[in-house]
Amino acid sequence: MKDVKLAVRFGPKKLLSFNFHGATCTAHPSEIHEISLPERPCQCVVFSSVPVTLAPRRTLSFQKRLVYYCPARFPRYLVDLDCDFENYLGRLGSKTRSTLKRKVKKFTSAAHDENAFHEYKTPAELMEFYGIARELSKRTYQERLLEKGLPEGDAFLQEMLRLASTNSVRAYSLHMNGEAIAYLYSPAKNGILYYDYLGYDPNYAEFSPGSVLQWLAFERLFAEKEFRVYDFDEGEGQHKRTFATRRLDCAKLMVFAPNLKSTVYVLLNSTFLMLTAFSLRVSDILHVRSFLRKLYR
Repeated sequence: MKDVKLAVRFGPKKLLSFNFHGATCTAHPSEIHEISLPERPCQCVVFSSVPVTLAPRRTLSFQKRLVYYCPARFPRYLVDLDCDFENYLGRLGSKTRSTLKRKVKKFTSAAHDENAFHEYKTPAELMEFYGIARELSKRTYQERLLEKGLPEGDAFLQEMLRLASTNSVRAYSLHMNGEAIAYLYSPAKNGILYYDYLGYDPNYAEFSPGSVLQWLAFERLFAEKEFRVYDFDEGEGQHKRTFATRRLDCAKLMVFAPNLKSTVYVLLNSTFLMLTAFSLRVSDILHVRSFLRKLYR
């Protein structure tokens, strides 16, 4: 058991957070076949992602004197790495395949550099990657807007090196004119590689650096055959749909002991989720969502 920090957000912005004494289940949803709770009393158990078939049908329900709160349902997009790269491309639609090839060709023609793509595996290589990617991350909208840049601090660095020492992480960077313009960081667990952090310099957006880097990373991953699945993690996204070969429907589930703090958290979190959804609908009606996204970037 340890403290579990749960945030209340409006869109990507964190407004406040609550600390609960409890546990977090981070197992891959394909490995979860039932909802099991710890025997010892705790304030909260968080299942970051479970198959939607195991989640309660209602957002809020009460079972066995516990509060079951299911604030989100979402897809996980996956890529099975059980074939070669050409067979993988054959699983994509012809239009998608053609678009990606065109983007890669455009970048290659502009870069004029055989060493534009870099892969990092070992602890020493990951240290080099971290220095490059942290500086680049400061310029990305992923960090400035979404607070999802490559993390700073010794805790992340030590975990990255630990993973590298057991061959459980892959990282990549893309360069143009001698400058890093995109990075991708993917840790692994139980043969599954996770899409954890990706960022790119918005000044090079015309060259689709995120898509090009993902293509080149997959080309390398299919060749080495070290991992069985690449998981794009929770949520929708054009980037994820473009590269994925299958979809797994999941849900986030929180189980609380009924008390004042859990009641306040659930009420605030559900309220701001509704406000976020409402604001997105309004921006769609006014046809300004894409404009606002570009403005933020």
